[in-house]
Amino acid sequence: MNPKHQEIHFVERIGWLRAAVLGANDGIVSTASLIVGVAAAAQGRSDILVAGVAALVAGAMSMAAGEYVSVSSQLDTETAELSRERAELATQPEFEREELTAIYVGRGLTPELARQVAEQLMAKDALGAHARDELGINETTAAKPIQAAFTSALTFSVGAGLPLLVAALAPLPVVVPAVSGASLVYLAVLGAIGARAGQAPMLKPVLRVTFWGAMAMAVTAGVGALFGVAA
Repeated sequence: MNPKHQEIHFVERIGWLRAAVLGANDGIVSTASLIVGVAAAAQGRSDILVAGVAALVAGAMSMAAGEYVSVSSQLDTETAELSRERAELATQPEFEREELTAIYVGRGLTPELARQVAEQLMAKDALGAHARDELGINETTAAKPIQAAFTSALTFSVGAGLPLLVAALAPLPVVVPAVSGASLVYLAVLGAIGARAGQAPMLKPVLRVTFWGAMAMAVTAGVGALFGVAA
């Protein structure tokens, strides 16, 4: 007996994966940059740690609020579109059937087959068919504000905690290179994990996150050193 063929798709992870990678990346980059900037300004360890903890808490709350508001706006738009589509299906069913038929013809079906498909799909779930094929809304990629907010806040906190831990343990004279080096390693690992979770090639994401993380820390360290000298 032949085993059943099963396909595993990773697009269903796109919602939480985007929020997770964004949150962790921001947590590492923003907290590490702030720590490096404060340390470069020749501040003491207590000042560095206070700044790092403040960045962690404020950043996590900001990420949660930002993601919730942003994704809620997307959800509001999707809900409004579905309401309009539901009304059109109730008042103009034939027009909506022709619209769906035209979509399938555009994808390569013959007009006759496209109309049969449209009729059968609408007979089963007219709103679902139009949401998926006309509006591009489906269960996999639909907006989920609470999930996005929680994921972003959690992963930001985890990401921010990594450079903060290095800053707490490293000798004060080497805090800047220790935090910078460790954070670049963390970013590279994050890029690889994100690529792996989505079954995408790893090199490009790894290079992308490490490059921009290095840029952010270099600029912040320069500003911190400038103000430290000026003081």
